[in-house]
Amino acid sequence: MRKPALLIIDMQNDFVREGAPLKVGDAGLITGKIQSVLESFRRNRLPVFHVLRVHRRDGSDVEIFRKDLFRTSPFAVEGTKGAGIISELEPREGEYIIRKTRMSAFMHTDLDLLLRTLGVDTVFVTGIQTPNCIRTTVFDACALNYRVILVKDAVAAKNQAIHQANCGDMEAIGVGIVRSVDIEQMIRS
Repeated sequence: MRKPALLIIDMQNDFVREGAPLKVGDAGLITGKIQSVLESFRRNRLPVFHVLRVHRRDGSDVEIFRKDLFRTSPFAVEGTKGAGIISELEPREGEYIIRKTRMSAFMHTDLDLLLRTLGVDTVFVTGIQTPNCIRTTVFDACALNYRVILVKDAVAAKNQAIHQANCGDMEAIGVGIVRSVDIEQMIRS
């Protein structure tokens, strides 16, 4: 691992806070773990990417299978508090914001270009939700020849069974699976 970067995926008010339209059940449980990983990357002056799902107010950029959901319960609408990053993970100057309209952080974004420009060869993945945005980002990172490390206790799904099954599947294709307490030592070695 020459140079790692941290991806924090979809830790936004509309997916984390109580009463949010698309709240992920265990999102609140991983916030502290992500904070710990984030502090390690900040201490070691390594790149941090906050990946956000953001949609137009009219929903014209929402996936076709989510159009009805968006009409009845708009989520991650540009310019709203719901689309904002939760306060516990507020980005600092020099950290990158990647806006996406699909599950993968790589699809139609400049994430790959920025990672390559910075010389990043390894991505540590945190955030929500394990079977969707986490999984698609992980698979695309693998396809683009990044070494991928999933921080298992810093990602969450709507339930533990789905989370565990997806983590096992990602591990089976060669994704590194670690815990948040292991990060500091990994990035220093």
